[in-house]
Parts: sequence; structure tokens; C-alpha cells
Amino acid sequence: MPGVRAAILDFQRNFSSQQPGAVLDGRDIGTVVCPDAQVKIFVTASPEIRAHRRWLELNNSGVEVSEAQILEDVRERDRRDAERAASPMKPAADAYLLDTSDLSIEAAFGAAVAIIDKAMG
Repeated sequence: MPGVRAAILDFQRNFSSQQPGAVLDGRDIGTVVCPDAQVKIFVTASPEIRAHRRWLELNNSGVEVSEAQILEDVRERDRRDAERAASPMKPAADAYLLDTSDLSIEAAFGAAVAIIDKAMG
């Protein structure tokens, strides 16, 4: 929703510029919200892995849903977000790509910290 995105952009930028800094998550953070961020990490995983993780999360909380339906939803959201005119989802040219498909949450966190440490010197 372009109107909502525009309405929160200044808030996001102001929030991210406060000391000591911030970690922001979103599909246009590195390209639109914080294009001058010191470190940008584009976190991804295969649609199948993301759908399975979401299915496990919902299943563990008692929600019955088809993993196939979640996969369809993930793919549709990715398509919609990549093709939208306002702030399309794409990695920034200077972003580090972190594919978490084969990583545990602990390993993904460690990989992100390593990227940040290396980038910050």
C-alpha cells in the first residue's frame, strides 16, 4: 500500500538514525528506507524452506494449515513484492546476501554478526 509506506518512511528513517543505531527488517530497508546504511544484509531462503518454517510455527501453535497453501502464499507474496511499483523487494547493490536455507537460527545469527563485524572492521 503505497500510501501507508509513504506515511511511515520518515518515522523509519528517523528511528534508524538514532544512536547507538538499529537493526531494521523489511523488504525495502536497504534500497528505500536506509540506502546509506553502513551494513546491509539481504536475508533470504528458498520459498520451500520459508514455507516449511512458517508451517512448523503455525502447527506448533495449534493452527491447522496446509504446507502447500503456505508455499503458494509465500510465492505469491514474493512475486507481488518484487513486481510492485512502489519500493519493490530487491537486494541493494551493496548488500551482503545471506541465504539461510541450510542454516539454523543460531547459525544464521552468527553469520549475520560475522558479516557486520567484517564490514565494520
